[in-house]
Amino acid sequence: QVQLVESGGGLVQTGGSLRLSCAVSGGTFSNYIMGWFRQTTGQERDFVASVSWSGSVTYYSDSVKGRFTISRDNTQNTVLLQMNSLKPGDTTNYYCTASEKTGPLVHTNAGNYAYWGQGTQVTVAS
Repeated sequence: QVQLVESGGGLVQTGGSLRLSCAVSGGTFSNYIMGWFRQTTGQERDFVASVSWSGSVTYYSDSVKGRFTISRDNTQNTVLLQMNSLKPGDTTNYYCTASEKTGPLVHTNAGNYAYWGQGTQVTVAS
């Protein structure tokens, strides 16, 4: 059974930084495309960033490009999301996710991800 556990959320001032971490157990971590999505209650889950199994290919939503960085450590079965220059609009729940599918078209669609964490709250105060 694949389990994903996020950590690192919290409260930060506008312009500040947070680093989200996702620990993955079960399955074969190095086979997964890993992603981060965010969702506010009652709204759709929005793509934030993703990284290929090797870590060599990354994708970002336009809203976070240049501010957020996704990375992974296949020796530690973890994926990180470094968030800089945070804005109040970044406030919401962030979810770590894993996909066993392959190919560039997988990354940005939530429906391609089979495994999800419980989420971690990020609040950016103005």
